[in-house]
Amino acid sequence: MTEAKPQSEQAVLPVITWSGLTDVGRYRKNNEDAFLALTGDGEEVRRLGKYGEAGLASHDFIFAVSDGMGGANAGEFASSIAVEKITQMIPECFRNAAGGMEIGASDILTELFERIHTAILEMGESYEELSGMGATLSLCWVRPGVLYFCHIGDSRIYHLPAAGEIRQLTQDHTHVGWMQFKGEINEREARGHPGRNALQQALGGATQMLHPSVGSVRYETGDRFLLCTDGLVEGLWDSGMNRIIRDVRTNESDALAERLVSEAVATDGRDNTTALVFEICPPEAAS
Repeated sequence: MTEAKPQSEQAVLPVITWSGLTDVGRYRKNNEDAFLALTGDGEEVRRLGKYGEAGLASHDFIFAVSDGMGGANAGEFASSIAVEKITQMIPECFRNAAGGMEIGASDILTELFERIHTAILEMGESYEELSGMGATLSLCWVRPGVLYFCHIGDSRIYHLPAAGEIRQLTQDHTHVGWMQFKGEINEREARGHPGRNALQQALGGATQMLHPSVGSVRYETGDRFLLCTDGLVEGLWDSGMNRIIRDVRTNESDALAERLVSEAVATDGRDNTTALVFEICPPEAAS
């Protein structure tokens, strides 16, 4: 039997709050975006609702967004495959981590993406109507004190530290994204570039050799993270995302994704739009 921790020790454990929302936009008929929030340990995994809060004491958390691509309903199917495969495969990741495989986190996430990539390719080869379908995927794995991320495509992960400027953790897998990452063009030039949506990497699709981006970041109490599809990027500048996220208080964070998505859709709305935001906060500030 595990000995209960003293109340004073429990009080210092951080809490994570989150909210997520996806919208079809003003012109599309189908929503090819999907998002996912999971929590679990080495024994079980459960899906979370669109918003909520929970302690980081004994469970890891997974947050992910995916944007599907393909004719008819293929894109919608591709993004749903991505999030469902995460749900099926992540328990193994949690078990490995619980067994002390901290150093192998990047390898674990890379393998997860490769298995999802294979599943989408095989499904596309099996059904003519799904041929060529693909999906972006941006995923955060939150553990005590550290966040691991893995990403492919042009959905994004942003870090908004409690003290500091908004920072894009991921690089869009496009030539335009590479130029912006290298500092050859700025945000305004990237947004107006005609090749900004030409993906060089995706799950499934025409990608033969998969090279997902992986990394990690230490977080502090008060830090917030945003995962979003390109529909949100098209509707909001980085400064707009920063403004909205920092304007919302912790105890109002369940409405944060809704505010981001509604403003992006009102401003642009040409694409499906998804936002998933979470914050690391002290327990006394969460409720």
